[in-house]
Amino acid sequence: MLKRHFLAGITGLALAAMASTSVEAKSLDDILSDGKIRIGINPNFPNMSTRNDAGDWEGFDIDVGNALAAAIGVEVEWVPTETPQRVPFLVSDRIDISLGALTRNTERAKLIDYTVPLHTEVLAVLTTEEVAGDSWEDFNTADVTLANMRGNWTVDWIGENMPDANLELVDTLADTVRLVGQGRADAIVENIDFFMAFTENYPDVNWRVVENPIFVAYCAIGVSQGNENLTEVLNIALYSLHSSGMVNETWEKHYGAPMLRTVDPVPYF
Repeated sequence: MLKRHFLAGITGLALAAMASTSVEAKSLDDILSDGKIRIGINPNFPNMSTRNDAGDWEGFDIDVGNALAAAIGVEVEWVPTETPQRVPFLVSDRIDISLGALTRNTERAKLIDYTVPLHTEVLAVLTTEEVAGDSWEDFNTADVTLANMRGNWTVDWIGENMPDANLELVDTLADTVRLVGQGRADAIVENIDFFMAFTENYPDVNWRVVENPIFVAYCAIGVSQGNENLTEVLNIALYSLHSSGMVNETWEKHYGAPMLRTVDPVPYF
């Protein structure tokens, strides 16, 4: 995920330490022989993956993971994988692939391989029709209050890039949207895709996303380095899922709005 990337950049020493613990990953043949694929999912990341009242996993990653496993012809073993564990679990062969909004970046690419993109994350401004502003810079004024969550990397980013705006901090995604929905804040500067579902709680508010994003990140599926056959099969499966509309429809199902920047499928990679 984009925010995790900025929160926890991997140093050269950490890279070396992690690389030294790498073991040989299961090949596609091994996965087919076992009849299951171990998929890492973030257990604390609704609506990517979360347990429902019955204790079963549900969310965007769960639907996509099941579709990928069906395309390969195996069952799924879900492996809860916290944000900082995603790359180490791949390197140490505790999972075969990693979901959980794994943003592509150069540091991770030194340790793992990526598929083609699965989805995007857009750093942008979520506000209402009552608040003027056509770019994120327009919200850097003393009469604007931005809502955000304690501990998010964007709190520091706003402090550095939007120092004139006021900040009101809360603890959850829902509370962040509530501040704007109730008129106690003017906007949210964040990875807006993950906030859109909560706007449905305020149907009388005319929500809008400022058209020009600040940054677009591409999240892909993490695969153990050198596991080329598995990566190739996943890329082919992803092309089918993107082309059929399954990825975008599943995103809207779980997040309540279309992906702000969709991934265009291409028949090569």
